[in-house]
Amino acid sequence: MIHEILPVGPLQCNCSIFGDETTREAIVVDPGDDLSDIRSILERHGLRVTAIIITHAHIDHIGGAEKLKASTGAPVYMNENDRFLSTNLAMQAAWLHVPTPQDPGIDVNAHDGDVISLAKASFHVLHTPGHTPGSISLWIPTEKKLVAGDTLFRDSIGRTDLPGGNSRQILESIASQLMGLPDETKVLAGHGPATTIGAERITNPFLNLR
Repeated sequence: MIHEILPVGPLQCNCSIFGDETTREAIVVDPGDDLSDIRSILERHGLRVTAIIITHAHIDHIGGAEKLKASTGAPVYMNENDRFLSTNLAMQAAWLHVPTPQDPGIDVNAHDGDVISLAKASFHVLHTPGHTPGSISLWIPTEKKLVAGDTLFRDSIGRTDLPGGNSRQILESIASQLMGLPDETKVLAGHGPATTIGAERITNPFLNLR
């Protein structure tokens, strides 16, 4: 599978572009900004976007979704519990002093347990609230990868001091949804470097699971 990670926008959100080498279909996760760079990667690989997945509706993850949707016709998958954030992008833009992007809406409500397919690969939706009420992570068993959004980071967890954040809930989400995955699972965080479930089980000071 083709997989490119592109840090986008002023907060360097990790946008993931997954593509199938045979069908040339693609899934784009968290197209927060820098649409020209995202399109360049898609064009270089000859990929056609069939789904846009938003791990949570903070502006740095959702900011470019409407433009990508308009240019590709791909549906936006997002958990409806974050709708209050996507409909208040002007407020979020004011925090960062950036232009207000358009709300892409929700074409498909991404529920816990849903499976989004890309050729033979399955993207399993894990509802992981805490950073936001509608935060989701994506588990891709064939790739042994977890797209964790802003739920789990290398040696850290997502902040919970923004609207809708809940410190107890994010720890419950990580324990119940993520720590049961295989130790070798590569964790692709919403910002910064990758890690593994096994490494976080041992070294993450927030998890206390040693």
